Amino acid sequence: MSAQLTDAQAWLASGRPAVVVSVVAAQGSTPRTQGTCMIVGKHQVIGTIGGGHLEDTAIRLAREQLQLSAGSSFEQQWALGPSLGQCCGGVMRLRFEALEAQVLARWPESPLRFKVQLYGAGHVGRALVQALLPLPGQVRWVESRSSELDLFLPTLNAHPQRNRVELVLVDDPIAEVPEAAPDAIHLVMTHSHALDLELVSAILRLPHAPVCGLIGSQTKKVRFERNLERRVISTRRLVCPIGLPGLRGKEPEVIAASVAAQILMGQWPHEHTLDDTLAARTAQEPVSEGR
Repeated sequence: MSAQLTDAQAWLASGRPAVVVSVVAAQGSTPRTQGTCMIVGKHQVIGTIGGGHLEDTAIRLAREQLQLSAGSSFEQQWALGPSLGQCCGGVMRLRFEALEAQVLARWPESPLRFKVQLYGAGHVGRALVQALLPLPGQVRWVESRSSELDLFLPTLNAHPQRNRVELVLVDDPIAEVPEAAPDAIHLVMTHSHALDLELVSAILRLPHAPVCGLIGSQTKKVRFERNLERRVISTRRLVCPIGLPGLRGKEPEVIAASVAAQILMGQWPHEHTLDDTLAARTAQEPVSEGR
């Protein structure tokens, strides 16, 4: 459920009058796409249909409708350049309708942009969840230390998108590896390098995990690759360090912003340390766990 829908439901329940402005058609170069919604009240606006002259005009029309107490809906279309003087050369058609239950019933769902299985609730893990919470995605957050998750619970419980995060408090995080969604990105950043290694090992054995991201330095990467090679585990899907290259800073919030951007952009520079045939060998032969 989006933050806008949560707010709209709260407004409707409280009896606050509002107008929902929806983009019903968008052609050419436009600031937002079809399905985008904005809620306009007498003194407050939630969401955006792209800003600029178009949004100012839409807010004015919505508030005029509020003053008339009109429950009927209407649509209006603008050619953004000729009609409003905007640089965008596209055409947008907007629908204006009173905030009512039937409008909420057909509220557009934002498509998920990502699924993440995150291991570790330390400083960077908490900062990353904070960065991902407002975004249309799902996070399954695995941790063995309740004390670390407890530090974030007040923030999570107060957030309108708290349902986007599933907390998994377990004694054995490795057992949760196969429970991830098949298309989830796995991100490993626990308090223990030994646990990190076992998690990475289990993740890379999965036949479907698209990415295994590991927080750490180039030195950690090399050590992990050598250990995984001894276990005959392909490191083709291992990404370490994680985060966009060139973005400097070791503060948890900086790392979190970098990793969040990497998730949205889908830029995961897969390594090819081992030959792809190792994956097939792993599937066919017993693998020694000796280090």
